[in-house]
Amino acid sequence: MTVTIRVPTTLRTLTAGESEIHVEPGTVGEVLAGLEAAHPGFAERILDDEGNLRRFVNIFVSDDDVRFMEGLATPVPDGETVSIVPAVAGG
Repeated sequence: MTVTIRVPTTLRTLTAGESEIHVEPGTVGEVLAGLEAAHPGFAERILDDEGNLRRFVNIFVSDDDVRFMEGLATPVPDGETVSIVPAVAGG
């Protein structure tokens, strides 16, 4: 099976407009590496120079924010959905 990654509109230029990408399961870090391998450019947009999630990017496995789980080490089982959600700021 595979894991489905939901790509936000702002990053769909990297996926030729595709809103969902399918990669092999693993940890969040491995899933994101699979996304980067299939569609180069994601890592620099969602990870900082140390390889951590950028402050303004939220990653959810199912409905759970990985920042409150195991971060990039959070397991992503077969058939699960990973959502990339840019933070929204304003006033």
